Amino acid sequence: MREKETYSNILPEYGRRRLLMYADSIRELASTFHLADKPSEEELTPLEIEDRKDVIWQRRLQENKGIMAEHLKEMAKIMTKVAEESRRFAPMGERRYKHIAHALKAVNIQIRDVYILENEDGYMELSLVLRSSKQGNTVTVEEIGDVISVLLNNRMTPSANNPFFVSQDWQTFYYVEEAHFHVLTGVAKAVKETEKISGDNYAIFETEPGSLAIALSDGMGSGSKACRDSSMIVDLMQKFMEAGFQKEIAVQMINSVLLAGAESGNMSTLDLCKIDLYSGLCEFVKIGSSSSYIKREHLVDRISAGNLPLGIFNRPDMEIVQRRLLDGDYVIMLSDGILDALSQGIGEDMMTELIGGCDLKNPGEIANALLNFSIHQSKGKIRDDMTVLVIGIWEKEAH
Repeated sequence: MREKETYSNILPEYGRRRLLMYADSIRELASTFHLADKPSEEELTPLEIEDRKDVIWQRRLQENKGIMAEHLKEMAKIMTKVAEESRRFAPMGERRYKHIAHALKAVNIQIRDVYILENEDGYMELSLVLRSSKQGNTVTVEEIGDVISVLLNNRMTPSANNPFFVSQDWQTFYYVEEAHFHVLTGVAKAVKETEKISGDNYAIFETEPGSLAIALSDGMGSGSKACRDSSMIVDLMQKFMEAGFQKEIAVQMINSVLLAGAESGNMSTLDLCKIDLYSGLCEFVKIGSSSSYIKREHLVDRISAGNLPLGIFNRPDMEIVQRRLLDGDYVIMLSDGILDALSQGIGEDMMTELIGGCDLKNPGEIANALLNFSIHQSKGKIRDDMTVLVIGIWEKEAH
């Protein structure tokens, strides 16, 4: 029995049905918004709409209903995906199970069940039910990971939602196959000389194991209002992506929030970079943002966009570019203030040359060098907020 493999839904049948029912209800709600999206001719007669302002208001209302319908459909899609998600799993072989149980017993850890799972991308996941057999035992999940990595001959790392220590109560612990790449990041920032707070904000986060996202937003203008706008964009993008929303829908929802703001001119850029640490595939999503760069030794690939920031149109224009990163590559993301500081309107060309000629290896040192160069070019004047993010990617050594 322990060797048998099967495909199974992660959720119990009752929970799966409930989730699918909720998804159907949300789809039905979305369809009502679409039905209301096209008013009849009678609804738009001059008797009911007296002036141009009313016409504009009606159109905006219908556009917002269409956007809401798309958001609801995306929620239903996520719920359906979770409900129907399956994994190939198998109880661990008896011999291997005994080896793990014996190794854990040596550190006062009891094991009840072990399951090997294969996720959608073909990478190994592990589920273990453990408890400490000794009061006051302080074995960490990382130490457990070291033990099972040796026994499985495959480096396994604990999932982010695991407890830190193994307690005396039975608990389920999850481990995932370690990604092939690891990253180091460096950041350098400067605040506009007439302000106390930067209008640039950024976040670096995992959307799921082995998938790293970097979001950078430059709020319109500078100071506290620009900071609030860009901070909101970065925070919402992180929350939506961690919840499983597609990036296109997440961007649309954030744009709707900006358009619905009480103040006019809630415009901000969004520069998003998502890196698959298993394959090295890198995806850029650029909305009104400055160019980004990939440095491979002295070669530089510039990724640019010609679209406008968020908060202007009901449907923002996104430019999506994919690249494959290799060992030793660097991704460099900038806010507008960096390129604006470079003289004679040739900022992008100058930055490409500067990055290609840089021999520094530490991402923090690279970020500081680019910032200092930009400030020097503007004769020490900081006329806009400046942010430089540098992400270096390297292959992990084989274990």
